[in-house]
Amino acid sequence: MIAKSQLARLGLFDAKVPRYTSYPTAPHFSNDVGPDRFGDWISGITPGSAISLYVHVPFCRRLCWFCACRTQGTQTDNPVIAYVDTLKAELALLGERLPEGVHLSRLHWGGGTPTLLNPDLMRDLARSIFDAVPLGHEAEFSVEIDPNEIDPARLDALAEAGMNRASIGVQDFDDEIQKTIGRIQGYDVTRDAVEMIRARGIYSLNADILYGLPHQTRARMTESVQKLLSLNPDRVALYGYAHVPWMAKRQQLIPSDALPTPEQRLDLFDTARRLFMWDNYAEIGIDHFATQDDGLTRALKAGKLRRNFQGYTDDQADVLIGVGASSISRFPQGYAQNAPATSAHTGAIRAGRFSTARGHLFKGQDVLRARLIEALMCDFRIDRAEILRDHEISADELDQMFRSANEAFDGLLRVTSDGLFIPQEARALTRMVARVFDAYDLSKAGHSSAI
Repeated sequence: MIAKSQLARLGLFDAKVPRYTSYPTAPHFSNDVGPDRFGDWISGITPGSAISLYVHVPFCRRLCWFCACRTQGTQTDNPVIAYVDTLKAELALLGERLPEGVHLSRLHWGGGTPTLLNPDLMRDLARSIFDAVPLGHEAEFSVEIDPNEIDPARLDALAEAGMNRASIGVQDFDDEIQKTIGRIQGYDVTRDAVEMIRARGIYSLNADILYGLPHQTRARMTESVQKLLSLNPDRVALYGYAHVPWMAKRQQLIPSDALPTPEQRLDLFDTARRLFMWDNYAEIGIDHFATQDDGLTRALKAGKLRRNFQGYTDDQADVLIGVGASSISRFPQGYAQNAPATSAHTGAIRAGRFSTARGHLFKGQDVLRARLIEALMCDFRIDRAEILRDHEISADELDQMFRSANEAFDGLLRVTSDGLFIPQEARALTRMVARVFDAYDLSKAGHSSAI
């Protein structure tokens, strides 16, 4: 292992870097992509091809203090019903523009809390989606499920609609930590939700757990991970908590002095990582773990692991369309983001147009650098032959990029005739290594801790 003193000297404990779920990252989006261009990109999708669809439901019954997602609280169903009507109208617009035979390889409902929809709304939304674009053969339909906001009737509706993968947020099972982050969700509640999910024949389960939370210790991290492992999830995302109270005002309710130091965050991550590895989970990228027979593990072994706004994926579709306020779409030509505010998004859809408010049109070396960064984030290596084959760059320029990256990290990386490699002992630096290949001004927006 690399000594913490060397990691500190390289800046790991001070650096603020992107998570690189896109390149360029969202702070660099501009108004060069609007509704017309977005519509043209949809019409230009290859007929008969498979695409991914993300549906964003921004509502929650309660707002967890730790969460920095774009959400809004509601205690009644009225705004939810109105929002679903907007989604249905947006899906109809989408269906009108999609070429013949386009179908879904992946469908994901996220938020917010999509499971606060009542069963009839769930069925209605699912019908509208499949009217616009049907599920393909062996497609994956996943839903983020809040164990505090689910019941048999809603799970029945999701199962009937075709959900075959569930995703639950755990964060941490410790009582004190849950109270401090404003997320009360006991182990029993989570276990009961998992049992209800599996009782309906849905055996694929994702789970999220956080490190870097207030009052977390190695012992508490160990206990929470062991409880999570008892639920036998297929995939686990081990995310670092990003404390950004200047952006997410609700995080001001979390005491900063109770947060672990960056060095302690690394220890917490390593504690959880070892537990997953000891339980025979495969390590997927920088922060995911999966069972040996899971699709992510197979994609990793086949060199087909990818990264998008939901993290790591085995989906090979070139197009991801985001539906709902603030959703981001990805096309071979660039990115497009819907209006973030629910009111602005609704106004555009009711006027009969997409709400695309900003985005990014790929130019220059964007596609090349996006692949370099994705390769590092997924495989911890850049295949020199692949890059020279698939992108317009000279061997000399690519080799110079590799040498510069290695020099920036004191020769800890490996550069060979095959490419650039991040060895196991240096993988904590991966996001920082990826940053070396980022041509954009990273001072433009704040990012999260490198660890």
